[in-house]
Amino acid sequence: MKAIKIIPVLLFFIMSSCGSSINVYSDFDKNTDFSPYKTYAFHQKSIDKVQISELDKRRILQAIESELGKKGMTKSETPDLLINIFTKEKQEVDVNQYYNNWGYGWRGYRYGYPFYWGGYPHVSTSVEGTLFIDLIDAKKNELVWQGEGVGYLTQDRSKKEAIINEFVAKILAQYPPIKK
Repeated sequence: MKAIKIIPVLLFFIMSSCGSSINVYSDFDKNTDFSPYKTYAFHQKSIDKVQISELDKRRILQAIESELGKKGMTKSETPDLLINIFTKEKQEVDVNQYYNNWGYGWRGYRYGYPFYWGGYPHVSTSVEGTLFIDLIDAKKNELVWQGEGVGYLTQDRSKKEAIINEFVAKILAQYPPIKK
């Protein structure tokens, strides 16, 4: 009987672990009416200062254009919104000790000693990246909305575009905000 009750919980954890590992957050000016915003342009001077490769910048901007296009927004020379991006990254290092042979931590005959305590260290690194997307009211020159996506990055070029697209899509899924 207990096994039947545990199966739905187990399935929930399995399904949730298969999902994306990108966490998104957003903040906005609660006094802003977002319905008039129909056009946008990139705040090029600020984007030029972002410390990532030009190829990644281009990928991010193309993903933003695609997502805003799905929302019915168009690029314009006289925009309602200016879009700025910036990024942060943090390298994480994980060190694990793996044990083998008999019992926890015992290794067999090695280096002339019959037994000794220890294991094999394994070091891995990963890079956690944060992408911020700012929407600035072009007439007032005020920040009205900010989205943030946090997740793990890859150097694998074949996966990089898909990850960037996922970051941007998840961030901009929270725009326009739902006021409560």
